[in-house]
Amino acid sequence: MQPGFKKYILEDSTYKGGGKKIVMPDGVTVHKLSSNENPLGYSPKVKEALANTLDDLSLYPDNTDIRLREALVKDFDGVLTVDNFITANSGSEIIDMISKAFLNEDDEVIVSQPCFLPYTAFTRWMGAKAINVPMTEDYDYNLDGILEAINDRTKLVFLASPNNPSGNYIPLTDLRNFIDKLPDHVVLVLDEVYRHFAEAEDYTSGIPFVVEGKNVIAINSFSKTYGLAGLRVGYCYAPLELSNYMRKICKPFLLSSLALEGAIAALEDVAFVNKTVALVKEERKYVLNGLDTMNIKYWPTQGNFVLIDPPVNDMEFTSFLEKKGIMVRPVGNFGAPGKVRISFGVREANKALLAAIEVLMKSQTTTT
Repeated sequence: MQPGFKKYILEDSTYKGGGKKIVMPDGVTVHKLSSNENPLGYSPKVKEALANTLDDLSLYPDNTDIRLREALVKDFDGVLTVDNFITANSGSEIIDMISKAFLNEDDEVIVSQPCFLPYTAFTRWMGAKAINVPMTEDYDYNLDGILEAINDRTKLVFLASPNNPSGNYIPLTDLRNFIDKLPDHVVLVLDEVYRHFAEAEDYTSGIPFVVEGKNVIAINSFSKTYGLAGLRVGYCYAPLELSNYMRKICKPFLLSSLALEGAIAALEDVAFVNKTVALVKEERKYVLNGLDTMNIKYWPTQGNFVLIDPPVNDMEFTSFLEKKGIMVRPVGNFGAPGKVRISFGVREANKALLAAIEVLMKSQTTTT
């Protein structure tokens, strides 16, 4: 081992996102339904804002990110202040920042698999230990089990609502009861990146708990609803005691001028956000109805994706669809072995998806 190298980093595999691309013959459309991206792309107002920023790329960006945080205050209807928000170059960067701010070697973090991979990866990078309290067979959180797993070394609990990759959510009453029982030394990190797509009557974001001053940090991203996955912008909001503490480790000039202006423009185009959410909800119903028709098992979802139990091996299923120009995501490495996550696209993509699955189902019937 080289001097200064940390054993828990050397032993850990590098976290990699799901950015794979496939190349099809000319004339064959590729439908990317693997990364939960916005099927409409991004707002035209963002494109205009980025173009207007190009002449200023020789200058340093706003080091305070104050205009973006002011736009976030407006987006959240003024219930928070600019100081409640922390911005960064992706939701993953926020998770990394939280890990650095709250974790020491040998601390513990509780996760519930299946879950977003950076929760455990970034924990290990800090020399801390991720304790898995698995979800139930129905992909519900075992909140009582999480509370039982907390000890003096526990510093963070990661929960996602809606969850990636299962699509489930935590009802308001359940989440409140859970938060009320958390010890004072534990911070709940609530990942609500997919909150715009949730339509359950008892769904809640982290807002009421942050307003009440609970130990809750809510993570958000511009990659999904706003279609800015390539620009890399994320943020969190938290009670002032937590946000002001985290701000002490914010890197200077973390967000580029393009990221700042693009994110502000995205927040201001409410019509585009509403159009995106309406499309996702409509296409969610369309795809789920199609899966029902073919008797494909899936789990109820509040996200812009669905978790399915494919009719064949997950890798065989993925490979078959790739040959048809359709990209989906096996999520065994999330903690859901054998399952596949499928994002909702535009109608053309979703029709192609369902048609390809139907072909696969018929081929299985023929061979058996």
